[in-house]
Amino acid sequence: MTRNWAGTHEYTAPRIVTASTVDEVQRVIAGGGPVHAMGTRHSFTDLPDTTGTLLDLAGLTGGFALDTEAGTVTVAAGTRYGVLALWLDERGYALHNLGSLPHISVGGATATATHGSGNTNGVLTSAVRGIRYVGADAQVHEVSQGEPDFDALAVGLGAFGVLVSLTLAVQPTYRARQDVYKEVSWDAALEQFDEITGAGYSVSVFTRWEPDLLGDVWVKTRLDADDDPVPDALLNGSRVIGANPLEGLPDLTELGGVPGPWLARLPHFRLEGKPSFGDEIQSEYFVARSDAPAALRAVRELAPQIQPVLFVSELRTAASDDLWLSGAYQRDFLAIHFTWHNDDAGVRAVLPLIEQALAPFGARPHWGKLHLFDADAMARVHPRLGDARAVFERLDPEGRFVNAHLERVGVR
Repeated sequence: MTRNWAGTHEYTAPRIVTASTVDEVQRVIAGGGPVHAMGTRHSFTDLPDTTGTLLDLAGLTGGFALDTEAGTVTVAAGTRYGVLALWLDERGYALHNLGSLPHISVGGATATATHGSGNTNGVLTSAVRGIRYVGADAQVHEVSQGEPDFDALAVGLGAFGVLVSLTLAVQPTYRARQDVYKEVSWDAALEQFDEITGAGYSVSVFTRWEPDLLGDVWVKTRLDADDDPVPDALLNGSRVIGANPLEGLPDLTELGGVPGPWLARLPHFRLEGKPSFGDEIQSEYFVARSDAPAALRAVRELAPQIQPVLFVSELRTAASDDLWLSGAYQRDFLAIHFTWHNDDAGVRAVLPLIEQALAPFGARPHWGKLHLFDADAMARVHPRLGDARAVFERLDPEGRFVNAHLERVGVR
């Protein structure tokens, strides 16, 4: 029995093979039959599943290749972001952003357009400068940014092959701090929402959709110097020190305004600790940042239905990109994230209400998290879905990498 990291989704593939080298990946694909890749098991759906061979790539880590002249690093697809970040920082380099969990793999996170936060920061895939994958012919192929098919393949969902390594843009290392602001009211936030999301390099809002107060605002400030000042107030809220803002989560990165390296401040959780609550389901939807106040008002109306099955929601932003299947394709977005209790029936009962409320805003679901979109619904919100599907079909005409999930959402 193989489940995702939270234990809330079971994969049904009849055969699971671990692969720690590119040769092993090639041998599995050359053997015939349906194949799909699985990384660090952070999907909450059957997106990584298959009726054939499920390739577990968690061991495909290998070495790193830093090109200081080009400003890039090449990394095996199974490498966890936290491991790569440690290696880069020791050499004086950094990534532009990290997700909330440093436990996720580079291959899986970029293939699903997973994101960090920040009005001017792109999703994690926006740092990709090249991909290397094993195709249906069991041969290794390389595609670089600017070449044909790159914008389709960068967020590729495993629909055309198995990623084995990626080249990412890097920059000089930097330091950051995290400060928590409380007592911001919903009224003030919705009136000046850009002031919330623009308050730092990366900003996360944790909310339980209470009637009056927004929740906790985590502001991650990129520092020129450790003694850079930060404001004591944010709208009608104030900076607080000392309390753990998310009860039951002991493995958070350091808060309270303590300066530290980027890799120990941008994620919410420590690499050596437990990611999130554990026994949970996650959903997430992306709307245009310009629609944020109206979209949030629509979701607030559903608070009585949401709260009984909710641990917490997180609100974050990201900058637009030109990657065809990215949630940020050609629009800056607000991400509305839900971390649910392990109550599949309860979650599935409330998701139609959320999706209906967000439909006027063209909400796009996170590819790796639980949603109820079908192919028609996906086509309405992803204008390049048909173009991406055509690329995947051309590269994999026999459907080696097709699975039920990709067919259900119209990707294959």
